[in-house]
Amino acid sequence: MNPDLDSTIETSNQTVILVIGVNGVGKTTTIGKLSSKLKSEGKSVLIAAADTFRAAAIDQLKTWGDRANVDVISHSEGADPAAVIYDGISAAKSRNIDVLICDTAGRLHNKANLMKELEKINKIISRDFSNAKRETLLVLDATTGQNALSQAKLFKEVADITGIVLTKLDGTAKGGVVIALQSELGIPIKLVGVGEKIEDLQKFEMGSFIDAILE
Repeated sequence: MNPDLDSTIETSNQTVILVIGVNGVGKTTTIGKLSSKLKSEGKSVLIAAADTFRAAAIDQLKTWGDRANVDVISHSEGADPAAVIYDGISAAKSRNIDVLICDTAGRLHNKANLMKELEKINKIISRDFSNAKRETLLVLDATTGQNALSQAKLFKEVADITGIVLTKLDGTAKGGVVIALQSELGIPIKLVGVGEKIEDLQKFEMGSFIDAILE
């Protein structure tokens, strides 16, 4: 276990948070909760709905955006994800937004395509928002155990992951996956989802987590 892994999310100045992960792990919900959390901390937030492969993902994000009072930049289903990111960056810059959160499609079965898509998105962010701080958060479902670990290894090959968000950590103790992720991958777990409510996305504290396992 590495207690030195930094679990803070960078938002000291303009920040772009890229959210990656396969479908069904709670990516959209995490983005909604994170935007709400950042707003409650006094940050201005904008969401770019770049998972254009699922119309449902765009609609869900808009619903979350309404709840959190955050605007969502979107195109129609099937649009080029990079174009959505480009528009998101333009809007974030013109409105002087603190944090731009970008959803992405989670198509791990086609690694080459996913890699290309993330490369294209990262290139646009580097080119058009070069002064922004960067976070790439991988969302994993804690209930999938070993599967979450193999997903993390695959995504690590295609993206420079700065932190992990572990969802569905509210059921039985799933300590094994947390310890494996931190020790095998050396990527900090930054946030955990412990329930359905907006405020149920919390900062991950290793100390209190270990205490809970040992109780």
